[in-house]
Order: sequence, then C-alpha cells, then structure tokens
Amino acid sequence: MAGERAVGLVRELHRAAGGHLPPFRVEGLRQALEEMRALYERNQADVSEAKSGRTDLIFLIRFRHCCLLRNQRCVLAYLYDRLLRIRALRWEYGSVLPNTIQFHMSAEEVEWFNQYKKSLATYMRSVGGEEGLDLTQDIKPPKSLYIEVRCLRDYGEFEIDDGTTVLLKKNSQHFLPRWKCEQLIRQGVLEHILS
Repeated sequence: MAGERAVGLVRELHRAAGGHLPPFRVEGLRQALEEMRALYERNQADVSEAKSGRTDLIFLIRFRHCCLLRNQRCVLAYLYDRLLRIRALRWEYGSVLPNTIQFHMSAEEVEWFNQYKKSLATYMRSVGGEEGLDLTQDIKPPKSLYIEVRCLRDYGEFEIDDGTTVLLKKNSQHFLPRWKCEQLIRQGVLEHILS
C-alpha cells in the first residue's frame, strides 16, 4: 500500500510515551523517500502519455500525486515532531544532553540542538542586564526559595551567591536556594527531597 512507510514513522512517534525520543529511523525515512521518488517518476512518465491523448491516466496521476503529498506531510510531521521533542529536551536537561538521548539522535539533529543551544544562550545574555537572564530557571513557580536536596553523586565544591561554598558529596543533604539547584537536579547530581 502506498504511504505505509511514511505513516509508520509517524505512528512510531505517536506510540513514544510523553515526549520520549525514539531512535532516528534512517532506513524508514530512506524507504519513504525512495517510494516518493518512484511515485514521482511514474507520474512523470504517465503525464507525458496523458499529454499525447491518453486521458484515462489522469485519475491514476491524481491518485499518485495525493500519495506523494501524503508521504510528504508524514515525513515532515516526523521530522518536525522530533525537532519539537529535541527543543523540549534543551529546557528539561539543560545544555548538555545525556548520552542515552544523544544516541537516539541523527548527526543533523545533534547539530540543530547545538545551534538552538547557542541561539538560546545568546538571547539570554542579551536580556537582563550585565549577567543576562537565565530562562531555564524557575520553569514552574517556586513554593519556597530554599529546598532540601540530597546529593546523588560526588560533585565537589558548589558556590552560592553569598560566597559560601558547600561540598556536594554522595548522600549528603543540604538546604540550598532553589534557583541554584534546579540545573543540578535536571542533570541528576541532586535530588529534591520532598517532606
């Protein structure tokens, strides 16, 4: 059936749970594009015959053209949805993605992520005065300014704005400013302890 490969790509993304990024399907994308090329070439041949007087081919040409447009929409939806998910990962994990996620990305997607990261950093530096404005902090409004956190792995010294340093060792607990901890929580260094 025409278009099954392209629809399969979209179905796979739809099945992926809540923003999870499935592996990039190079082979499925290549097959969908080859099918589109074959449909286009057959249409071109039939258009030449239809111009010479075979009007019975017009419906077949229109059907193939609709299949081409459907495949095109499916492929673009697949690629666009993956970019939206990758953009959301920047806000969730910060500027460094875990290797398990990068493994599921194509080289072009990694390049796009790096460009997006640079653009976002440039924008954040341009607003908010001398220090810039970190838009990735306080994604959800905080209930309190300080939170209790547990260190999940050895991190070393961590400096707070008032100049005090805290040694973040595995399994140690600290009461720290929320905005200083959010990035480390997303990176998996700290864990928010809920009372």
